[in-house]
Amino acid sequence: MSEDETLQGQGDYVGATADELRRKTSVDKMAGVVSQKALFLRRGKVALHEDRLVLREWGEAGDLVLRRADITSVEVRYTELYGRFTGGLLNAGKPLILGTVPAGEVYLLIDRKEFMETTDDRAWAARIKAWLSR
Repeated sequence: MSEDETLQGQGDYVGATADELRRKTSVDKMAGVVSQKALFLRRGKVALHEDRLVLREWGEAGDLVLRRADITSVEVRYTELYGRFTGGLLNAGKPLILGTVPAGEVYLLIDRKEFMETTDDRAWAARIKAWLSR
C-alpha cells in the first residue's frame, strides 16, 4: 500500500507547544490578537495516515510523527494559554489540543481562515478520535 493510499486527511497547520505558549510575552499575546501566527511559530502540513499522524516541518529535527500510543488526549477548547479573546469569539476558533508523549501538549489551528477566525479543528478532533479508537 502506498503512502497516498493510507492518507485519511491532510491540511495546513500553525502550531505551538504549551511550553512555547507559556513563554510568550504580553507583546506577543497582543500581536496574537491581530494574527495567531505571532503565537504559533510552527507551521506546515498535517497528514493523518492509517498508522500515524504527521506534523510536517515541526522543528529543526523535521517532522513530528505520532503513532496511536503517542497521543494521550484530544480536545478542542479554549485555555488560559489560548483563550476566547485571542482565538476569536466564535467556537470555531478553539484550538485542537493534543496530549502527546514526545512533545507534551501541542496546540494546533488546522486550516485556519484568518479573516473568519475559523478552523477545521473540530472535524480533525473527530477524525483523530475515530483513528485512535481503531
